[in-house]
Amino acid sequence: MSVKGIRRILVGEDMPDKNDPKYRERYEKEVAAGRKFAKTTRIDRAAAKVQGFANAHKTLFLVIVFGFVATCFGINIYRIVRCYGHRTEAKSAIERQEGRMKQMMDAAHCTVPPVTHRTDKEEQDKSVTSKKDSDENNR
Repeated sequence: MSVKGIRRILVGEDMPDKNDPKYRERYEKEVAAGRKFAKTTRIDRAAAKVQGFANAHKTLFLVIVFGFVATCFGINIYRIVRCYGHRTEAKSAIERQEGRMKQMMDAAHCTVPPVTHRTDKEEQDKSVTSKKDSDENNR
């Protein structure tokens, strides 16, 4: 892609004027297609009713519109705050599995002895003592 093509993507093309003879036919076809779609889906009637209500009740219409916008904004802020405060500590897979097993056992009314995990130091101590025991047994 050339620099001119990238520039055209970033900056965009100039908007053609509706009275420009080069684009006049294209503009008229697009407007006719839009009107046909609006008429088929009856969007034009709904827009006319909304416009009529807005003209008749200007203040009420503005209160409704800006009230809707403010409510949406408030809901978004509420959800952001709720998600931000819902941080959890990362757990290992073993801790998650033990928690699930505990939930299952609690649901079945069983008691499970606590599981203790050995640290590397305890593991080394055990291996050293077992080696000493085996040496004494071999004598």
